[in-house]
Amino acid sequence: QVQLVESGGGLVQTGGSLSLSCAASGKISSIYALGWYRQAPGNQRELVAHITTAGKTNYVDSAKGRFTISRDNAKNTVYLQMNSLKPEDTAVYYCAAASSWIGGVYEFDYWGQGTQVTVSS
Repeated sequence: QVQLVESGGGLVQTGGSLSLSCAASGKISSIYALGWYRQAPGNQRELVAHITTAGKTNYVDSAKGRFTISRDNAKNTVYLQMNSLKPEDTAVYYCAAASSWIGGVYEFDYWGQGTQVTVSS
């Protein structure tokens, strides 16, 4: 089992920045990748960014150039730095951990409780 605890989030104006953190505990050795998802009201949950144990990163197109995902392996923590925020970034952001990699796809099966990010116009 893996436990994920998020912190950060909040309310910011358009163009502002926020940083999210997620501390992982439990069976850390089983994690292939850590990621951040978001879900806005009425929308499906989407993968915003993920980072592998090797440090390889991937972003959804809308986050490229604005968001940065990073990890501190010593602290078992993953971060999401969000800059140039837009109202459409408003959502609940979830930290997730993938414990398997099947057919080239990471299976995210552990989730944090979620943290609200609101960007005002």
